[in-house]
Amino acid sequence: MGAGIEARVGPSEIRLRNQSLEAQAVEPAYDLSGAEILVRALAEQGVKTLFGIPGGAVLGLADAVGRYGRFRWILTKHEQGATHAADGYARYSGRVGVVLVTSGPGSTNTVTGIATAYMDSSPIVVLTGQVPLPMVGNDAFQEVDTIGVTRPITKHSFLLRSPNDIADTVRKAFYIAGSGRPGPVVIDMPKDVLAAHGDYIPSAEIVVRGYKPKIFGHAHQISRAAERINRARRPVLYIGGGVVASGASDLVRRLAIENRIPVTSTLMGLGAFPSDHPLWLGMLGMHGTWTANMAVQTADLIIAIGARFDDRVTGRVADFAPQADIIHIDIDSSVIGRNVQVDIPIVGDARHVLIDLVPLVKGPDTKEWLEQIERWRQDHPLRYDRESQAVKPQYVIEKLAEVTDGEAVIVTDVGQHQMWTAQFYRFKHPRTIITSGGLGTMGFGLPAAMGVAIAQEDGAPRRPVVAIVGDGGFQMTMEELITAVAYRVPVKVFVINNGYLGMVRQWQELFFGRRYVASDLRQANPDLARVAESMGAMGLRVERREEVQPAIEKALSCDSGPVVIDFRVDGQENVFPMVPAGAALHEMIEARPSDK
Repeated sequence: MGAGIEARVGPSEIRLRNQSLEAQAVEPAYDLSGAEILVRALAEQGVKTLFGIPGGAVLGLADAVGRYGRFRWILTKHEQGATHAADGYARYSGRVGVVLVTSGPGSTNTVTGIATAYMDSSPIVVLTGQVPLPMVGNDAFQEVDTIGVTRPITKHSFLLRSPNDIADTVRKAFYIAGSGRPGPVVIDMPKDVLAAHGDYIPSAEIVVRGYKPKIFGHAHQISRAAERINRARRPVLYIGGGVVASGASDLVRRLAIENRIPVTSTLMGLGAFPSDHPLWLGMLGMHGTWTANMAVQTADLIIAIGARFDDRVTGRVADFAPQADIIHIDIDSSVIGRNVQVDIPIVGDARHVLIDLVPLVKGPDTKEWLEQIERWRQDHPLRYDRESQAVKPQYVIEKLAEVTDGEAVIVTDVGQHQMWTAQFYRFKHPRTIITSGGLGTMGFGLPAAMGVAIAQEDGAPRRPVVAIVGDGGFQMTMEELITAVAYRVPVKVFVINNGYLGMVRQWQELFFGRRYVASDLRQANPDLARVAESMGAMGLRVERREEVQPAIEKALSCDSGPVVIDFRVDGQENVFPMVPAGAALHEMIEARPSDK
């Protein structure tokens, strides 16, 4: 964060997205241990659940949590799982997720989870144990420079130095994590600071030097944007995760529907616009639809909201949207103009900018444009062999969408199944796809789904929670199935089991002469249904097409704990359309070359 600005924020100004400040009434308390002060500060922030694993450096804090008795501690099997669970909790609920781990390997095991949250702007606070202050830098047992290790992948980090600083540090951490562009914050807690005594004084004011997110867009730029939209003939709304995070989905829908502007999104923006609406183009980018990619390449105006023009979206940047002016709305000024040239930049929170912008837009003439889009849609739908007797992964996802009517929360790992999910599930609501878009973290799905289900127990909207994972990614964090069993978390795990690291296999087939090096899992894959049963979960295996729907219905009807369905799918299936690396969006491949 830059220096020189001091923001003082009171309760009426705090706006953690989709989260009212649920501070509990906490009275002043004197001569408490640092651990006891920290517990009270967490309660002040409305924390209900912690994810993590205790250890020597945080035993005093664990004891204080137990004695306080108002938090639920989800004891995971690995710190990575704890961090993904807190991340899933945060993404679905809009509340800050909290992780508590010990020093050394406890903190380093959170690194993948922190980086995942950082790349996707997810608000979590990670509390890490640390050796006593006098021993820092002496290679003490279980010491690691947590601040140094995590600095590039956090929004901010704090090292506690006095028990009297703890409460204020927690307030700052939660405010920074949940405001502006959300992200992870680390608080490193030396053991002696947690043990020392100080006073807890409740406070409604948060003072953060050098941090002042820009919420409102510039009025002149907003007027320019509206005037440009009104003149457009081939506009496309391109929305990203920032729309979901800011709670701007309703305004995006209004802008699109009232003015008949077609909509595409990034992976992270799915659900912000209903995928069954006629104006929906499908996802954009490497595995986007033909219609979305061609619309962007032909558009005369791109209205980008809360999206950062990731390389998986733009394809070859030099040829991205060559005929279009670009309006870019984002709360993070650093992403505007980073990857593509922008004609009208607007820095501000998507919701606040749209509140000002939408009334100024007066229905551009898009009749011919929408007719062209409909012709593309009819000529180039998403395809797969629907007559095949093999279990096709796309069929599994379509059946899931049909059975749930698009009302489930879908959490994915990373790979082919992630792209098929984006293409074939019908997302209707924001925050109903939880996925690792930026970092692409295999192993994210199951623990994040667990966090989503636990957020529902803490008051988030109730929906079925389904983790769609590959057999490769599932085996990276499947030990968290034991955690889900222990807490009777009713997640449904759909393993799209093709016997490969599927996306690696696809690239090896298309671009490396079918040399399948280190991507074949078939010889070593365990029987995943039996693995699930050995951990105490229900395990099902599906090997035939006609078994798909009954298995989905059976899993969704089970409320007593986790269910794993091992779908043995066609291992040779690929994800299409596909924009090869280095190609432009309009140079996409629609099917395997041998299938033409």
